Amino acid sequence: MSLDHRLPDELEELRRTVEAFAHDVVAPKIGDYYERHEFPYEIVRQMGEMGLFGLPFPEEYGGMGGDYLALGIALEELARVDSSVAITLEAGVSLGAMPLYRFGTEEQKRTWLPRLCSGELLSAFGLTEPDGGSDAGATRTTAVRDGDDWVINGSKCFITNSGTDITGLVTVTAVTGRKADGSPLISSIIIPSGTPGFTVAAPYSKVGWNASDTRELSFSDVRVPAANLLGEEGRGYAQFLRILDEGRIAIAALATGLAQGCVDESVAYAKERRAFGRPIAANQAIRFKLADMEMRAHTARLAWRDAASRLVHGEPFKKEAALAKLYSSEIAVDNAREATQIHGGYGFMNEYPVARMWRDAKILEIGEGTSEVQRMLIARELGV
Repeated sequence: MSLDHRLPDELEELRRTVEAFAHDVVAPKIGDYYERHEFPYEIVRQMGEMGLFGLPFPEEYGGMGGDYLALGIALEELARVDSSVAITLEAGVSLGAMPLYRFGTEEQKRTWLPRLCSGELLSAFGLTEPDGGSDAGATRTTAVRDGDDWVINGSKCFITNSGTDITGLVTVTAVTGRKADGSPLISSIIIPSGTPGFTVAAPYSKVGWNASDTRELSFSDVRVPAANLLGEEGRGYAQFLRILDEGRIAIAALATGLAQGCVDESVAYAKERRAFGRPIAANQAIRFKLADMEMRAHTARLAWRDAASRLVHGEPFKKEAALAKLYSSEIAVDNAREATQIHGGYGFMNEYPVARMWRDAKILEIGEGTSEVQRMLIARELGV
């Protein structure tokens, strides 16, 4: 593999375009959405018009013909300004639309992907359950075959993009039978929004990501056609493991963006804020903090781009994705803490972006595989 990490011209153009959008459109408005705990429909609509939701999908399905590297670049630039907007894109693409593209039938792809790529609709991935957490193999939601239908009962929690006005479908994992040894056969099934018996709860009250949509879902005798099975019956567990491996690259890019945003805000503040007759940037303690923050963000960027490059080139990437997700999420928390400290009392005020970044950072060590799970995966890949 080449060690040249410079972006080709088309990806650099994408980066600059998203950077401008984040600063000119997202930054001036997102704070108000965040404080009101309101989903930013207008911003999401513009992201759809830019083609961001279709970045890694082929043009034949309405996509932009890009790949995971292009998606990661967009996510990093958005997250430098705001993570709620970035996670809406990440979940809509990596968790929502990507399972359809990877495992769907041609009819399922033609039915859903064009509207998902355009941002007209959002989709969600229902995996986590109230008693499951990291133990996704303990799925209790069931789907029973009844003639030409599946009948689904159960619940999911912490599901992003599942209850917006433009959510079109949720793909859920459910137990559809048992193996000879009694272990569950887990399958993935598409449930369109508005299906009778499919109930979407009110939005959670969250610590962060307050301008994104996160809800609990319940299914009471939800009936969908047998054709809504996604991929092979009993392969749902393997499918979501693949989706999570890819999604960790996207989360790593998002976390890198948050970490870099903390640097951006802190450098600007340290140059302007004066104490004892000079800018606080003149103090070695502040300068060393900034240097360490930049070092972390730079290293995280190299890690997620390496994992993305391996994915794009068809090489093994599981370990590299876990490494990138683990490192970038932990340094995002570190940088958010240091940025808040540099800002002092102002860092505790919601009018400053670093306060929002501090609130948004912690979930990155939990979602799409906790830090502990990433360490388990890395150790397993090392053969121990």
